[in-house]
Amino acid sequence: MSKIIAIANQKGGVGKTTTAVNLCCALKMKGKRVLLLDCDPQGNSSSGMGVDKHSTPSAYELITKTADILDCIRKTPYGDVIPSNKELSGATVELVNKVRREYVLKDALQLVYNDYDYIFIDCPPSLELLTLNALVAADSVLIPMQCEYYALEGIADLMTTIKLCNKRLNPSLKIQGIVLTMYDSRTNLTQQVAFELKEYFGGKVYETVIPRSVRLSEAPSHGKPGVAYDKIGKGSRAYMRLAEEFLKKERR
Repeated sequence: MSKIIAIANQKGGVGKTTTAVNLCCALKMKGKRVLLLDCDPQGNSSSGMGVDKHSTPSAYELITKTADILDCIRKTPYGDVIPSNKELSGATVELVNKVRREYVLKDALQLVYNDYDYIFIDCPPSLELLTLNALVAADSVLIPMQCEYYALEGIADLMTTIKLCNKRLNPSLKIQGIVLTMYDSRTNLTQQVAFELKEYFGGKVYETVIPRSVRLSEAPSHGKPGVAYDKIGKGSRAYMRLAEEFLKKERR
């Protein structure tokens, strides 16, 4: 059964794109059909998957309906990708006066929905129209979160947005799970944040945590996800475990 998952957190620098790229690749390695839609104008998911983010047609043409979705998809060894670049930042302005502007992504993805097991949408680090489109299109939301105080504040805003989306636009939207990133078990703050999240969200918090990893940070410069760049690194092994836990929860 196909599923669309938005990877979202309006706070930047929490490992959102790293999670999108590596989880996508890890699931591809496990035999799943995956598509990663880069919905962030920075285009980091695109380059992280080895795709030229300046190539066209891209997510911009998809959202402005000037290109067919099949023409926007790039095939890579790590999964299929719809790339993004800075032009996408202008799409929000173009969508403002459109009818059903919140449903543009949902409508576009219906054509390829059954071609994939999982379609991931890497959202921009803000709660604006592109993110709203992703939440309306998605079946669930995966939230990467760094273990720090400001991240707790940020997740409260995201949960409010998800609840509003549930109420007005996508009543079936669910929380896929919360992934703790840049995890450092040596600090009291990390342990406290993890404890509070598990107290509130319970089983929605993945047991697998993603540690800080230089190799994961290096990988995009080589045009590869970390799990393909350094398969034995601690960060790569963590994302492979996350993929296993992800699939285990899906089977339930």
